Amino acid sequence: MLEELIRFTADESDEGHTVRDVLQKRYGVSRRLLIRAKFKGRITRNDLLVFVNEKLHVGDEIVVMVQEDAEETVAPEEMPLEIRYEDDDLMVITKPAGLVIHPTGNHAGGTLANGVIAYWKSRGEHRRFRAVNRLDKDTSGLLIVAKNQWAHEQFSRMQQDRELHRTYHAIAEGEFETDEGTLDGPIGLAEDSFITRQVRPDGQPALTYYRVLVRGNGMTHLEVKLGTGRTHQIRVHMSHLGHPLAGDDLYGGGRTYIGRQALHAVRLCFAHPRGGELMDFTEPMPADMQELASRFFGNEKSGK
Repeated sequence: MLEELIRFTADESDEGHTVRDVLQKRYGVSRRLLIRAKFKGRITRNDLLVFVNEKLHVGDEIVVMVQEDAEETVAPEEMPLEIRYEDDDLMVITKPAGLVIHPTGNHAGGTLANGVIAYWKSRGEHRRFRAVNRLDKDTSGLLIVAKNQWAHEQFSRMQQDRELHRTYHAIAEGEFETDEGTLDGPIGLAEDSFITRQVRPDGQPALTYYRVLVRGNGMTHLEVKLGTGRTHQIRVHMSHLGHPLAGDDLYGGGRTYIGRQALHAVRLCFAHPRGGELMDFTEPMPADMQELASRFFGNEKSGK
């Protein structure tokens, strides 16, 4: 099945430029995707096939369509979804704690991917599931799903260029002495483990920025931003600092007051890959983290 990726009408700035140049420079279509459109899809101008080295004229309508690499193998499973935004290129979803994003050996079904595929199927849409930013099973909050190959490529570029801004709220054990700081420690797999990570000299570079929102009674509420996106990065860095996240028993946190790591993706900010407009989403902390904050910080407001 062919999937429409790009549709645009050439304007004065496109006049005299080749189809290839406009697609690559203005719309960020990769060389790889152009090759796929040539052999596993089609590119048309005014409903007729066009070569990418042909020059455009004002008013030309260009459409790029590509066949999927392979059919989606994730089985549809209906489930409630908290969709915060959706258009032809992307979805922004709030993931609850306890939900796995994509099927794995240990979680063959009941994942967010299963639910999204079922949702699309009910609307007559046939797409592959492409999560842009991944959240651990027990981390809650906002995530992006790209709805086509081109959008996924644009988000990958944003991540590489650090133009996809992700903000988390975390509640860590102990009271931080400094109000803000940067954690710069390479992260790799722990010895004799396929799951647990640790700060180690031969790991991948990892940067985490934190700011204290409120502290008291042996806990600290933090705003955390990522400079990189390593697996378990915030959890590993906080544990390495001596302040594991509350509830994060994998990295030394206790589960007395909350049954999962107290980590929530509270904000996503990025430029829309097609139109360029600023997209800014926020999602309040869920009830379990709000109750934890209320227990330790009372009526004190974040940001002090």
